[in-house]
Amino acid sequence: MTHFAIVGHTARTDGAFSLNDLPSSGGRMDILCRCVNASLFLSHTLRRDVECSVVLLGPPGPQKTVKFSGDSVRSLNPDERSPAALVKKALVLPCGSEFRESSAGVFVRKGGLARLLQEHAFCVLEEQGRDIRKAETLPDAFLLSDHMNFSADEEALLSDCPKFSVGPAVLHAEAAITVLLNELDRRAAGWS
Repeated sequence: MTHFAIVGHTARTDGAFSLNDLPSSGGRMDILCRCVNASLFLSHTLRRDVECSVVLLGPPGPQKTVKFSGDSVRSLNPDERSPAALVKKALVLPCGSEFRESSAGVFVRKGGLARLLQEHAFCVLEEQGRDIRKAETLPDAFLLSDHMNFSADEEALLSDCPKFSVGPAVLHAEAAITVLLNELDRRAAGWS
């Protein structure tokens, strides 16, 4: 199972956002939704061996994590509004410190990045990281940030995580996920 986690620094944690205005009312929820789609969608099917978590750090708090599981998610379409509607539904569900299923294959809990780092051996995708094409092996858990850089506190949490890069150009998070998955697909098919 490959796991992606994307930190949404300004993403709302209460579901009080408009599906017609995800960038503003959702605290750049549009970026997170594009990352969910990039992680899970293939042409005419889903990647059943991928999970994608969005870590919501915005107002009003507390921090929450919404996880999409490719092997069981339903009602997900390849547009921004579809995952946003599933996130919105998850966020209005009362939750505690353990994942609670809000829709088929969509789970929510309180807690953010520190909790995820205890559960997965993440590597960080960033511009200054090691080239993924030169790495002999790649891990199965990848962490990205939204449109903002990781904070100093987050960098401290990530100091022991290996760093990888998908290429010399700075890409949007969803494009970096696509490039990384292409590399993983090529390796799985013996094309490398």
